[in-house]
Amino acid sequence: MAPHLSPCTPALGPQPVSAQLYSPNQTTLVMKEKVFSLTGDDFTVRTVDGLDICKCKGKMVSAHDSKKFTDTTGTELFTLKNKMLSLHKSFHGDSPHGRHDFAVKGHFKLVGSRSTVEFKNASDGTEVELEVKGDWMDRSAAITFAGREVAKISRSFFNVRELMGDKQTYQVTVAANVDLSLIAAICVSLDERETEEGK
Repeated sequence: MAPHLSPCTPALGPQPVSAQLYSPNQTTLVMKEKVFSLTGDDFTVRTVDGLDICKCKGKMVSAHDSKKFTDTTGTELFTLKNKMLSLHKSFHGDSPHGRHDFAVKGHFKLVGSRSTVEFKNASDGTEVELEVKGDWMDRSAAITFAGREVAKISRSFFNVRELMGDKQTYQVTVAANVDLSLIAAICVSLDERETEEGK
């Protein structure tokens, strides 16, 4: 059963408020990775009801391990890039015009993982820091703002290679009025960091 999360007021996220990226109701996202895609790691972010929110395309040949997020029409929202020479794997989200940028920074923690996400809030111009704490032993993480949960991540893994290739499925419960593309990017960052650390 999905947790109940209180709506965010004002809206929370670096992207301008829109009907596609922000929902007035609590939303559960499902993201699937296509491991055998020719473009690298591809994710389509959908709700549990099958509504497409945005797409993430990986680039196989890239020094910055970048992934481009687009809306459903193919318009670029931002590119998620691995920050080079970072002690702990961190990512920057760079929008085409530099107005809706954000950073996902990893921090050392003895048990589980911890990250912070920094951006200027599009709805009111304030500087925001989210905290992400996860225990990858049970594949779960919580995203909080000022001590309040704004998203909850649960991950299920299919470890047996199927005919169509391995797929990892993520379910993310997101509070109302939160930038869904940002939450998706945080999930991708966590997955990338976990994959690197597991090598």
